[in-house]
Amino acid sequence: MDARISVNEIIAFLYTCENEGLSVQELAYVAGLTQSTASRSLRSLGRPGSDWAQPPALGLVDAFLNPNDGRSHVVHLTDQGRALRDRLDDMIKKAVTIDYGNGE
Repeated sequence: MDARISVNEIIAFLYTCENEGLSVQELAYVAGLTQSTASRSLRSLGRPGSDWAQPPALGLVDAFLNPNDGRSHVVHLTDQGRALRDRLDDMIKKAVTIDYGNGE
């Protein structure tokens, strides 16, 4: 997708795919990242031109003020992010399981 994407950004994207509406703090907790790493990873996935995003700004997520506290952000997939999620889901569904047998 982009040569500059990091493992932490991939992890942040996958957790966002499974948990739209999570906060940066929640992502940090579930992904085992520091809050600053979670924030940087999500910002790298943000929409280009957004005040919240930072390079490479891949356009996969949008951040909105948390309606519960107004200080933190919650993250949702963009249309581009949903399309990538759907492509990944299709690839996983088409995967062929390798049967190693049971050793008999």
